[in-house]
Amino acid sequence: MASIINADTSGGLKLTSDTSGEIEFQSAGTKIASLTAGALEIPTGTTAQRPGSPTTGMTRYNTDTGQMEIYNATYNTWNVAGIPGSSYDIEYLVIAGGGGSPNVAAAGAGGYRASSLSAQPGSTHTIIVGAGGAIQTVGDDSVFSTITSLGGGRGGIPNTVNYIGGTGGSGGGTSYSSGGTAVTSGGGAGTVGQGNNGGGHAAWAGGAAGGGGGGAGAAGTTSTAGGIGGNGGNGLASSITGSSVTRAGGGAGSGESGNGTAGTGGGGAVNSNGTANTGGGAGAGSRTGGSGVVILSLLTANYSGTTTGSPTVTTSGANTILQYTSSGSYTA
Repeated sequence: MASIINADTSGGLKLTSDTSGEIEFQSAGTKIASLTAGALEIPTGTTAQRPGSPTTGMTRYNTDTGQMEIYNATYNTWNVAGIPGSSYDIEYLVIAGGGGSPNVAAAGAGGYRASSLSAQPGSTHTIIVGAGGAIQTVGDDSVFSTITSLGGGRGGIPNTVNYIGGTGGSGGGTSYSSGGTAVTSGGGAGTVGQGNNGGGHAAWAGGAAGGGGGGAGAAGTTSTAGGIGGNGGNGLASSITGSSVTRAGGGAGSGESGNGTAGTGGGGAVNSNGTANTGGGAGAGSRTGGSGVVILSLLTANYSGTTTGSPTVTTSGANTILQYTSSGSYTA
C-alpha cells in the first residue's frame, strides 16, 4: 500500500531531509526519484523499461533517446516533453493492382513503393487498395496517405492500334501490330521508382507472340524471333511483415513456339491471373491482374489501434504490422 502524506492546516506540505540534504522517494525499497536543493531527479530507463500500464502525465527520462518524455493516453504515445503529440515514423509498402492481359502479351505488375512517412498523432490517413485490372485493362492505383502507387499496365492488344503494352507502375508486354505486320517494338513504360518496362515484340513472320510484363524488380523480356513469348519481370522482396516475401512480378507472354515464364512475386503464368494481394501482372490469355496490398509497420508503443477497413494486425519484434487487403484508414 502506498504511503500518504497529508498537508498541515496551512494547506502547505513540508518535507524535511536527513543530514544528507536529499529527500528520497522509494517503491518497494527501490529508489525511484529524489529531491535535492538544486534539482529533482526523476525516474530513468530505456525504452524497453517504460511502465507496462502507463497513465497520462507519467514523466521519465529515456536513456535510449536522451530525452524527457511524457505519456499521453489519448494517442497511446510517449511524447518528448514540450512537444505535444510528437510525430513518429510509419514504414509502408504500397502495391497497386496488376494489369490485365489480352490473348498474347502479358500485363505489368502494380506499382511498388516502400519507404517511411512521418505521422502526427491524431491525424487520419486514407488507405486505398487497388483492384487488379480486368482483361486488357490497367490495374487500379493503391494509396496510403500522400503515397500513390500506379496500377500495372495492360498487355498489348494484338492486331489493333493498341498493340504496344500499356504504361503503369510496371509496363505491359507488347503484341503484334495492326494488320498482323511483324515489327520490333519495345514494351509499355514502367514508372521510375515503382516498376519497370514491359517486354517488346520481336519481328517474326508468324506474328503471334507477346512480350512479358514488367515487374517491380526487373523488366519483362522481349518475345523471340522464333515465336517464344517473353518472360515476366521479377518482383521485389520485402521483410516489412517480419519475413521476406516477394511481390509485384510481371506476367508471362505466350507464343506459337513456346511460352515465357512468370515473374516471381505473383506474376501470372500463361492463361493465369496475377496472384491476389501481390499486385502481380496477368499472364497472357485474357486474364485479370492480381489485387494490390497496403502494409504498415510502426512501433507498438506508437500504435493507436484506431483503424477502418479491417486490416490484419500482427506483431514482429517491437513493431505492430497492419496489412490492408481492402480500403480503409489508419488514425495515428
